[in-house]
Amino acid sequence: MPHSLAVRPTGQAWGLTDTGLKAIALVSMVLDHIHYFFSHTGCIPLWFSMAGRLAAPLFLFCLVEGYSHTHSRRRYYCKLLAIAAPMGLLLFFMRYGGLLVRPDGFFPTNSMLSTFVLLVYFYLAFDCLASRRGKRVLLGLCLLVFLLAWPFLAGWLTLAFPAAATVVGLLSYTGLPMINLTGDLSTPVLLSGIVLYLARKHRPLQVAALVAVEFGWHFLLVYSQVRTLPDFQPIQMLTTYYEWMGGCLAAPLLLCYNGQRGRGYQRFFYFFYPAHIYLLYALSWLSFLAAG
Repeated sequence: MPHSLAVRPTGQAWGLTDTGLKAIALVSMVLDHIHYFFSHTGCIPLWFSMAGRLAAPLFLFCLVEGYSHTHSRRRYYCKLLAIAAPMGLLLFFMRYGGLLVRPDGFFPTNSMLSTFVLLVYFYLAFDCLASRRGKRVLLGLCLLVFLLAWPFLAGWLTLAFPAAATVVGLLSYTGLPMINLTGDLSTPVLLSGIVLYLARKHRPLQVAALVAVEFGWHFLLVYSQVRTLPDFQPIQMLTTYYEWMGGCLAAPLLLCYNGQRGRGYQRFFYFFYPAHIYLLYALSWLSFLAAG
């Protein structure tokens, strides 16, 4: 993986730094996860989850900034993988082995760091394609085709070689995450991360592309599917099908980004994600037992 010598631009003095955006995203994420883990109590208001829609686009934007301006993309990737892989491994054993699953069958499926790892593979492919050098272009094309074909290839390998199913599953949950239909690794999340990277040199276009993906996928497409339901009311696009709010809420914040890193707190942000996931999960387990 090539090293990057890019330097973060100075930008304007006012506005939000990278650290500021991450802090806002972190608060949004915690609210969302409180609703996610404790919804069984019936005590957590829906707006916690609505506010949580802001987290993913902000973190995806910060991923693009971090990857684009790091002095070592190899090291950046390894840091992500070092946390994403163990979380993915635990998720694998929760899903297929019943390990540490809450008595009601619930377990955390959060895999945003695996999404970041997969996006880094896409970014590397795009960089190779943009290099216009024969071997690197071919490498980028092969990598891009593999990333898109991996879900189908993994399914075929599992069916054709049942003995290899566990190995394929472990790979897809750790070092080779694959595109899913739902969740953190779903197509719209990855598309948001991709357009943010491809338009990274033009901020207004970058933000407009993010809003277009988020609003187009989560509002226009969803509306076209649910508007024919017998009990559908337009207000439900604000109360039930509110996933589209994330990109729209993030847009003004991203336009206020001043291009500065801020204080960083890199280790804190890296380790807070898994720490708060499993802490909230443990607390939700205790609350479930107490209620029972």
